[in-house]
Amino acid sequence: MYGFVIAPIVVTISLNHLIHPIYSMAVKPLILKNQMLKNLSVAIVSLFLLPVVMSCASQTAQTPATPTPPADSPPQTPPPVSPSPATTSQTSSSIVEIASANPSLKTLTAAIQAAGLTSTLQGRGPFTVFAPTDQAFAAIPAATRQKVLQPENRELLTRILTYHVVPGAIDSGALKSGRVNTVEGKPVDIQVNGAEVKVNNAKVTQPDIAASNGIIHVIDRIILPPDLNLPPT
Repeated sequence: MYGFVIAPIVVTISLNHLIHPIYSMAVKPLILKNQMLKNLSVAIVSLFLLPVVMSCASQTAQTPATPTPPADSPPQTPPPVSPSPATTSQTSSSIVEIASANPSLKTLTAAIQAAGLTSTLQGRGPFTVFAPTDQAFAAIPAATRQKVLQPENRELLTRILTYHVVPGAIDSGALKSGRVNTVEGKPVDIQVNGAEVKVNNAKVTQPDIAASNGIIHVIDRIILPPDLNLPPT
């Protein structure tokens, strides 16, 4: 009976002594080899992934933070703009409107209407007008004056009036001695002597009356083109 109990124990011990060398010589090296290969694979994969991880970390560090929009503030009302002196000094009245409102230029206004030049001198221009006063017209005999204003002498009247008009807006500060062409075609002779300005033989008595389409310089005489003669009375 005791022999049957001892026999399995002996067999078990013998098998252990037999299997252990086989495990140590064949199986265990394979397990160790597989573990080494697994560790090596992990190391290789880590080496390949390291640049990618570092690049992502660098981009994350360089990405600027999205600024938080400021809280809405009430709109600012811009300060009022003051007009410049040049703007405030301009007038909306034309040369004809200013002349007709001047009590000393009534005859000139009537002559402009008789010559049909109202629309021209109300136009864009600009013009510089040397405007004879009523006293300047009064120096011409009344009969001659009335004759010039007749419809049949309209061309003559137009030549006289346009000889008093120069293209462009020329104030007294820009007037220089010399000859200046008129709208009529013939030039006038400007003489500047200090504050005194003369146009041919007429003296400027009131300079620089600004209009929306030019400038008026009031003169004390009527000036005539050199080849024009007034009709006899």
